[in-house]
Amino acid sequence: MQLTRDRTSGNRAAHMPLIPPGALLGRIGQLEVRLARNAAEILAAQRMRHLIFRTEAGQDGAAENCVDIDRFDAFCDHLLVIDAAREGPVHQRIVGTYRLLRQDVAAANGGFYSASEFDIDALAARHPGLRFLELGRSCVMPDYRSRRTVELLWQGVWAYARRHGIDVMTGCASFPGTTPAAHAQPLSFLAQQAAATREWRVAAAPGRGMAMDLVPAEAVDARRAVAAMPPLIKGYLRLGALFSQECVIDREFGTTDVFVVLPVASISERYVNYYGADATRFAA
Repeated sequence: MQLTRDRTSGNRAAHMPLIPPGALLGRIGQLEVRLARNAAEILAAQRMRHLIFRTEAGQDGAAENCVDIDRFDAFCDHLLVIDAAREGPVHQRIVGTYRLLRQDVAAANGGFYSASEFDIDALAARHPGLRFLELGRSCVMPDYRSRRTVELLWQGVWAYARRHGIDVMTGCASFPGTTPAAHAQPLSFLAQQAAATREWRVAAAPGRGMAMDLVPAEAVDARRAVAAMPPLIKGYLRLGALFSQECVIDREFGTTDVFVVLPVASISERYVNYYGADATRFAA
């Protein structure tokens, strides 16, 4: 099945039922992807986020019962990858997660998470006929950082986006550390080769933006720049995403953040065909 695209309304050609509670969105071998069903599963995802974010930022993430939590968790949907072959209750088998925030839900609850770093509201205001989905808090347990886990996460995101008629996916993605110069090659590549066009451009929040174009174009080694990107950013780039021309330092998490804009109508046909226009490639 090929995706029928309406360039003025993105994803509207698809009329698919919403996701029923607890329904599986995909499966590869022993791994399954679906939305969290209850508070225990969300809590488990928050504990995993704390462990990964704090440990990989050089902080102590191993403290028992600590969680990564903010006010957005209460009204976001939480996408989970679960290892069905692991022993124990289901909330102990969660190995990956993504947080999903639809525009209508954000509007009813004080806005998008990324608005603290980037002017996403101005972007949405320029496209009043499109539906936005913010992606965030993505993480995977170290032992599960494989192609199939990433594929399942994207299967879940794509199925969710199709069911909710999403036109544009956005969010912050991070480089480790708080020194942009340490990522001069990949940041410069994004600013020069994958910057958002005027239609999709997003500025940093006032007083927070830092330059990304740090190396002259003739000095950027494209292969080396892409290889140096974190897997999530590299994945967005391959899908056809566009990026901010400024980065923002997140001192709480010890990261350098860029803003990602991925119009559904611009997603590479290769990936649409791979996952299926109706998200059936890895359907359970």
